[in-house]
Amino acid sequence: MNNKKTNVKRLVLTAVLIGLATVLSLIKVYQLPLGGSITLLSMLPIALISIEYGIGWGFVGAFAYSLIQFGFGIADGLFGWGLSPIAVVGCILFDYILAFTALGIAGIFRKKGAFGICTGVFIAVVCRFIFHLLSGVLIFGSWVPEGWANPWVYSIAYNGSYMLPELVFTMIGAVILFKTPQFAKLVESNIED
Repeated sequence: MNNKKTNVKRLVLTAVLIGLATVLSLIKVYQLPLGGSITLLSMLPIALISIEYGIGWGFVGAFAYSLIQFGFGIADGLFGWGLSPIAVVGCILFDYILAFTALGIAGIFRKKGAFGICTGVFIAVVCRFIFHLLSGVLIFGSWVPEGWANPWVYSIAYNGSYMLPELVFTMIGAVILFKTPQFAKLVESNIED
């Protein structure tokens, strides 16, 4: 019975954190014209899933979140961008599925205290950036405006313009959250092997 109760708790907490991340992703501080935005700490709840239950379950929760973000992408007109079918599949993989699922790695150093948790969050956000960077080069490279040296430079600049602030805000949020004694104690008491 105890194991069943634990599984229900895990599912409920994961669903709540995915819901919170989804709502926070709709609060946009800034949105770029070709996709990408600075949100109000939307990645932090997804990182919490991985920190609480490990990277295996973190990837499961992050994958579910990626599907929600893909749904928002469809609503924002993903299929109306004029991409070829192969480019659409690439965009779905790199900009949604892989990018948001990468957030599941946040719990990789969860047993190393606040510094380990913040390091994991940092790695997760950088991994997401890398997938957006690759998408910018491989899929949107032909859209590079005149005057840019190459698709790599443009993709770094474009994706960095929203991912760097997202990284900074998420790290500040993580440090504040994980430095509070109550939250640190909660995480420490619930971390599973």
